[in-house]
Amino acid sequence: MSEIESAGIHTLPVRVYYEDTDFSGFVYHASYLRFMERGRTELLRGLAGDQSDLHRDAAGLHFVVRRMVIDYAKPARMDDLLAVRTWTAQMKGASMHLAQEIWRGDERLVRAEVVVACVRDGRAIRLPDSLRMALSGASGDISTKP
Repeated sequence: MSEIESAGIHTLPVRVYYEDTDFSGFVYHASYLRFMERGRTELLRGLAGDQSDLHRDAAGLHFVVRRMVIDYAKPARMDDLLAVRTWTAQMKGASMHLAQEIWRGDERLVRAEVVVACVRDGRAIRLPDSLRMALSGASGDISTKP
């Protein structure tokens, strides 16, 4: 079960399954992208409700990943229990800058900086004020979080 800590960090536990690994037995690099997508989705769900409701209520608003920088430090293996940590690093007009880390116990395995744009009909739009307020509680300096 995922949760949002008092510091505004959302944590999602993820178990590594066979389908997440490559022929070497380590987690395939693209599997981390899926884990982080789930973390971002659950952060939004915990703060602002389901994305499908947000899409409906905001007349077709969508989120798209505009930029992602990833640092793979250590590999995970099948059966590992991981923690995907997600928090808001910065809010801008039509985008939110999120920080994400994947941990196994006290070892940080992956760190990512993600820019997510808010769009409608293929064009950038300002983040809704309700979402901006919800995400402001989960914000902080990317360099000061774990």
